[in-house]
Amino acid sequence: MPTPSAHRRYNQRHRTRKDLLSAASRLLKQGKTPTIDDVAAEAMVSRATAYRYFPTIESLLVEAPIDDDAPDPFALFGDDESEDPVARVDKAEAALHDMSYRNERQLRLMLAASLQRSVSESRVVSPAIPLRQNRREPLIEAALVPVRWRLPLRTYRNLRAALSLVFGLESMIVFQDVLGLDAAEARRIKRWAIRALVRAAMEQAVDAHPEAPKRQGAGRGTRP
Repeated sequence: MPTPSAHRRYNQRHRTRKDLLSAASRLLKQGKTPTIDDVAAEAMVSRATAYRYFPTIESLLVEAPIDDDAPDPFALFGDDESEDPVARVDKAEAALHDMSYRNERQLRLMLAASLQRSVSESRVVSPAIPLRQNRREPLIEAALVPVRWRLPLRTYRNLRAALSLVFGLESMIVFQDVLGLDAAEARRIKRWAIRALVRAAMEQAVDAHPEAPKRQGAGRGTRP
C-alpha cells in the first residue's frame, strides 16, 4: 500500500499533467497550434517538466480535447442531493461512457501512444510519471461521498478499484472489440455490474459494523 508521501507525490504528478492538458486546451481554443514550449509557458512549468510528461507535442494535442470534454465531478454532483450510491455511481459512469463513445478515435490514439511509451521506456510497472490521466477515480470518489463514512477503508478501496474496471476506455474496447456489443448494450451491462459491486460493498460494510445506522438509498439503484 502506498505511503502518505507517495500518495501525495502521485496526486501532484497527476495535477501537473492535468495543468499541461488544460494549458494546451486553452491555447487550442485561441486558435493556436502550440509547441511544447508554448504549453509549458502557459502551464507555468519548465520545458523539461513538460517533456517528461509529454515527449511529443502530438501526444499532448491528441489528449487535450479529450480532457476538455471529460465530465467534471464537481459539476456532475454539485447540486445532486441524492444519497443512493448505486444511482450516483451509475450517473458518473454514464457521463464517462458518453464522453468515451463521443471521443472514441482520440481515445484510441491516446491509448496507443501510452502503450507504446510504456514499452519503449520499460515503465510497465509503477511509472514515476503517469502515462494516463486518472479521470475515472475522481468521478467514483465523488459518487461515493454520501456513503464513504459507512465503508471500512479496505472495502472502500476495493470498491473504488473494482469500479475503475467498469469505467472508461478499456471497458469500451472490451465490449466493442472483444464482445462485439454496441454502446447501449455495454451501458446496460455496466449498470448491472455497478449495482452488483456497490451492493456487495454495502453489505460487507453492514457485516463489519452491524450497529451502524442505515441511510436512505443504501443499495437501491436504477434497473438495467
